[in-house]
Amino acid sequence: MSLSDKIRRLKTEKGVTILAHYYQPLEVQKIADVMGDSLGLAKVAKNEINTPYILFAAVKFMAETASILNQDKVVLSPELRAGCPLSNFINPSVILEYKSQYPKAPLIVYVNTTAQTKAAADVCCTSSNALTIVKNVAKDWKTDNILFGPDKNLAAWVKQESGLNVIPVPPNGNCLVHNQFSIDHVHEARAAHPGAHLLCHPESPIEVLRQADYVGSTSGMIQYVETHDIPAGFILGTEIGLSDHLQDKYPSKKLFPLSSDAVCRNMKKITLEKILLVLESIGTPQESQFEVRVPAEIAEKAVKSIDTMMRYS
Repeated sequence: MSLSDKIRRLKTEKGVTILAHYYQPLEVQKIADVMGDSLGLAKVAKNEINTPYILFAAVKFMAETASILNQDKVVLSPELRAGCPLSNFINPSVILEYKSQYPKAPLIVYVNTTAQTKAAADVCCTSSNALTIVKNVAKDWKTDNILFGPDKNLAAWVKQESGLNVIPVPPNGNCLVHNQFSIDHVHEARAAHPGAHLLCHPESPIEVLRQADYVGSTSGMIQYVETHDIPAGFILGTEIGLSDHLQDKYPSKKLFPLSSDAVCRNMKKITLEKILLVLESIGTPQESQFEVRVPAEIAEKAVKSIDTMMRYS
């Protein structure tokens, strides 16, 4: 029996729902019950899980979000060391510093943050709803000043699109994968694939986003590819896992990564072997070493920022 078949059998036997992000290795994507981006998986975790266990094939902050929203379930991670460097740019101490400078400004934090950071924020957001959230918060709070962290590039794009004074918290926060994209990458890709549409994730530098045919979240990029017939193909300015996913799903479409170096090493730490090990541990003393549980007092605060996000979305 293959690893994939063993995983499928065990997850059914032990009551496990496997959630996986699009940046996961393709073989991990194929054994998931639900695939999604940050917002899609957050909604699934909140509304659609009916098994006692959730196994999250992604970086740790996503498993934390599932725990925040499902305090009655056991959330497991195949690799607790799969962190997110972007999330490390902000914490409650950084938030207090900026709140003291801008006491009347609401603070919106990206979903790519720790549970403690979400608990200290006014509202959470994802790349797919950041612009909507910022506009609605500005309207409700009657202010043009918005504190936004930790991704400086997403903040710059939202500022450009909204016309509001979006203040990055801190000024240098970025995703290592998306921040590496440059105008040179754009020129090289367009020269190599004339006529192809360039789709970029808003965690990319603003000068790259201004060259794109479409700027959007992972799910938005998927929808663009699905609904557009572009014979020359699509250049994807995001982590290469999305290119792998779409090429597998639509083999007749032409898909090209903006850079073959756009690899999230932390996402790729998840493997079938590690997932199988977690499933085999369920019901044994070893199960606890894979659990991600956000303490109730932190979850209670963090869920408010997530619920506000859901309401504004």
